[in-house]
Amino acid sequence: MGLLAYLKSQFILQLLVGFVFVVSGLIINFIQLCTCVLWPVNKQLYRRINCRLSYSLWSQLVMLLEWWSGTECTLYTDQATVDQFGKEHVIIILNHNFEIDFLCGWTMCERFGVLGSSKVLAKQELKKVPLIGWTWYFLEIVFCKRKWEEDRDMVFAGLERLKDYPEFMWFLLYCEGTRFTEKKHQISMQVAEGKGLPKLKYHLLPRTKGFTTTMQCLKGTVTAVYDVTLNFKDKKIPTLLGIVNGTKYKADMSVRRFSVKDIPDDEKACADWLHKLYQEKDALQEHYEKEGCFPGPTVKPRRRPWTLLNFLFWATLLLSPLIKFACGVFVSGSPLLIIGFMLFLIIASVAVRRLIGVTEVKKTGSSYGNQEQGSTLCFDGKYGK
Repeated sequence: MGLLAYLKSQFILQLLVGFVFVVSGLIINFIQLCTCVLWPVNKQLYRRINCRLSYSLWSQLVMLLEWWSGTECTLYTDQATVDQFGKEHVIIILNHNFEIDFLCGWTMCERFGVLGSSKVLAKQELKKVPLIGWTWYFLEIVFCKRKWEEDRDMVFAGLERLKDYPEFMWFLLYCEGTRFTEKKHQISMQVAEGKGLPKLKYHLLPRTKGFTTTMQCLKGTVTAVYDVTLNFKDKKIPTLLGIVNGTKYKADMSVRRFSVKDIPDDEKACADWLHKLYQEKDALQEHYEKEGCFPGPTVKPRRRPWTLLNFLFWATLLLSPLIKFACGVFVSGSPLLIIGFMLFLIIASVAVRRLIGVTEVKKTGSSYGNQEQGSTLCFDGKYGK
């Protein structure tokens, strides 16, 4: 193990990185709150400012992937598709198999200039989560309770508001509704068999309501759907904790662009189109399993320095006074101050670990497969039919 790799694995250094993220996030959230006075005066200015504020927070996580762990991301797509990146409003359909799949999506958003304006359909509970939920709230992320009867009006209203968004946005949908596990896959394939749908080997049955609703509401705004299928070299199972420890992964993403003009407007036909898309995604994963790569040409977008520079700015701003304070505490020799500072470190470490725990597969429980009257519950707020 090299010196740099050894340092990355040290808890105290990881704690300092977490401290920078948490404190800068709270500062950013406060600034976002102050920008609310702009909404009735100049809504578009409010949106542009908040896109850049959210970028300053999310790019710190992208920095961990790109610069801290050195994870590589390769796109399997044609140059014509790449040329459209960052120049249009799109819906992203991404498979939900890994703890860091959202980070791989974000790193592509960053490299093509749409990280700050990226959107997602998120569950209502996340709105109350500090940093993540609060930032999303100011970004006009659409939240839902995962019960279509209660969410219908709120989801439609939220999506309608995004029609005049001033920045190009990538709207992420996890159409499977929850992260893939073997247990959920068995339940999903039982549902597929009952509905007479082809079985999938590497995906859960897609929940179509979220997709068809988003397509209906953003018609005229969104110009394309990007189908993204993600996997990792050498059959690695990446984790956010691995990223924090500096583990390097090699991510491969097959990206296919579909013009919305080629996707049916009728809800049932649109749902059938999505089912067919997932059969094709399954075939892509089967190819990857056998060949170790996706078919087609490859593109490796270069990482940009802005995520690293942004983190160094916040680290310089926040760690200098923290280190000075810590030195003062220990030089003072006061047992009360030292104990208080140690308690602060313990609380901070627990908070950072809980943030990491949100992404862990074993902790992302959901009510997948449980039916309630009139609705189907999905972990990430997507609805089934």
